[in-house]
Amino acid sequence: MISTLRAAVVSIAVFTLTLGLAYPLLSTVAAGVIAPNGSKGSLIERDGEAVGSRLIGQSFAGHPEYFQSRPSQSGYSADATFFSNAGPNGRDTFKAIDANAKRYLKREGPFTPGLTRADIPPSAVMTSASGVDPEISPEDARIQAHRVAAERKAPLQDVLALVDRHTSGRALGILGDPAVNVLELNLDLDQEYPR
Repeated sequence: MISTLRAAVVSIAVFTLTLGLAYPLLSTVAAGVIAPNGSKGSLIERDGEAVGSRLIGQSFAGHPEYFQSRPSQSGYSADATFFSNAGPNGRDTFKAIDANAKRYLKREGPFTPGLTRADIPPSAVMTSASGVDPEISPEDARIQAHRVAAERKAPLQDVLALVDRHTSGRALGILGDPAVNVLELNLDLDQEYPR
C-alpha cells in the first residue's frame, strides 16, 4: 500500500513538473523564437505604447475622421469573441443587418452621393465569425475614404492611395479575399494627415 501511494505521489509530481511547468515554458520560449511578433499578440506600438493588435479589431465609433471597423457581435471584446447563432434567414439576422445598413447609409451617404443599400459591401453590415475581425473589404474602405478625406480635409486620391497600400491580397494567391487592416490604415492616416 505504501509503495502504491509513493508511486502515485511521484507520478503526480513528475507529471505536474513536466506538463504543468516544463512543457508550457518550452512552448513559450519556442513560440518567442519562431514567431516573436505573433507570440506577443501581434501588438502594434506607437511611441513605445501598445495601441492595438494587428489581429483584433477595435471600435472607432464616434470618430468620423477614422475608417470604421465592421460590426461586432461582441463589442470588439477579445476575451469574449463569439458570433450570432441566428440563422441566415432568421428575423434577428434580418433586423441586425437592416440596422447596420441604415447606420452605414447615414454615416457614409452624405459623403458618397448616390450611395444605396445595394452598394454596401456585405462585410460592412455583417459581423464576422469571431466578432473581432480587424479587416474590412477594399470596397468598404473605398466608400469610407470619401468621408475620411472630407473629415481630414485631405485629397481623396491620397486617401484612396493609402487604402490601396493597405490592401492585402489573397493568401497564397487563392485563399480568402483581399482585405484592409483598419487599425494599420488609421495609424498611417494619422501619420500622413494628423488630426
